[in-house]
Amino acid sequence: MRRGEREGAEGRQPGSPAPGGKASREEPLDGAAAGRRSTESEVYDDGTNTFFWRAHTLTVLFSLTCVLGYVTLLEETPQDTAYNTKRGIVASILVFLCFGVTQAKDGPFSRPHPAYWRFWLCVSVVYELFLIFILFQTVQDGRQFLKYLDPRLGVPLPERDYGGNCLIYDADNKTDPFHNVWDKLDGFVPAHFIGWYLKTLMIRDWWMCTIVSVMFEFLEYSLEHQLPNFSECWWDHWIMDVLVCNGLGIYCGMKTLEWLSLKTYKWQGLWNIPTYKGKMKRIAFQFTPYSWVRFEWKPASSLRRWLAVCGIILVVRPAAPRAWPLGRGRPPPTLLCPQFLLAELNTFYLKFVLWMPPEHYLVLLRLVFFVNVGGVAMREIYDFMDDPTLHKKLGQQAWLVAAITATELLIVVKYDPHTLTLSLPFYIAQCWTLGSVLALTWTVWRFFLRDITLRYKETRRQKQQSRDDQGRADGAVDGGVDSRPPGPDDPSGPEEAESEGAPAPH
Repeated sequence: MRRGEREGAEGRQPGSPAPGGKASREEPLDGAAAGRRSTESEVYDDGTNTFFWRAHTLTVLFSLTCVLGYVTLLEETPQDTAYNTKRGIVASILVFLCFGVTQAKDGPFSRPHPAYWRFWLCVSVVYELFLIFILFQTVQDGRQFLKYLDPRLGVPLPERDYGGNCLIYDADNKTDPFHNVWDKLDGFVPAHFIGWYLKTLMIRDWWMCTIVSVMFEFLEYSLEHQLPNFSECWWDHWIMDVLVCNGLGIYCGMKTLEWLSLKTYKWQGLWNIPTYKGKMKRIAFQFTPYSWVRFEWKPASSLRRWLAVCGIILVVRPAAPRAWPLGRGRPPPTLLCPQFLLAELNTFYLKFVLWMPPEHYLVLLRLVFFVNVGGVAMREIYDFMDDPTLHKKLGQQAWLVAAITATELLIVVKYDPHTLTLSLPFYIAQCWTLGSVLALTWTVWRFFLRDITLRYKETRRQKQQSRDDQGRADGAVDGGVDSRPPGPDDPSGPEEAESEGAPAPH
């Protein structure tokens, strides 16, 4: 949670006027006093409150009422039932979005405007309700229902193969020996790069992004027996995907994260900046974060964080649907893959079972949707994991993303149960079983056996140290009584002892 938003819980939101109606500079406070974590940047805000930041609930309500009154009183209702149904559904969605944008609870982000993120929160609700509606239809009705959105949908798609000739230099082709390489350079290459750049900004960790990238390529290898379109060339897997597209996207994303972590977050009202250059710079920076929090996942530090990271991998933003069959190829069983691939593969699953071509605008809209909600969900999950005393429940956007991912999986299971029950080749099952056993073994050793061993060693060390301390103490007492040199007043022998009235020892 950003510093300004924590202040909002105490009565002031970021960008709102300072107490007393005067704009005052927000001075950096001690981290404990301000509640700011060590990984969070300091923020300076002059507290300027403009028309851009004020609530406009009455304005939106009045405008919405005027539009509905115009449609009711002045516009003639068409006699087309299908058209009226579509328009009624769209109007209902728009009214809900207007309510949510003005009344929904703010999330962790406030730039470029909190209303922007409230809008995507409401879109998440609408999308989840749409998925539930599709889930309750028959397979045929669900596919044909999409014709109401686009008449071109609802028909089986042709199949396309990305494998075949894997020669980088084809000497038999005198015209273009590198035709195999050029064939793979389609529009999804920049989509891979942009997708991994944005995914890096969400996860904010190089190791996690690299593991996700490499594991997905291993998954494609594992699914070649069921998905001919996953049968790519080795250089397409490891050079074009992992090194070029994914690797370059991760590198650029990490450089952007480095710049954001070093940036000074000092905010002034636009009309308080004297120069036009400063005003333009302020407008551009409106589309950057209000403050920055460096993510420190530390998955091996505790069992709770380890399970949280595994859960985060479950809801990673889907990739561009490049290698999915456009025909009747078999989608992979979900149980084949690690959990993070669930959301990654839902793009391909839905496109397959609902007969959507990869270039369709609905596929693109879904990717844009996950780009906007994925970052918010990731931040809410990190806050819930890293600071459970302040964030006692999972954030609203993270909750919706998890629900959407689960609903998409249920649609796939219902629309194609035969594919999900196909038996695996023995060597594929062996590889996934071995990997699962290794991961489980490491988890048990790291968080149970290792801790028990360390506690046992520490107990033994403390007991040994206690015995040594007791032995030294006893030795010091014995040495002080038996070997203490006689003083001038001490009896020096039997004669002196008898002279003082004490019997001499025999």
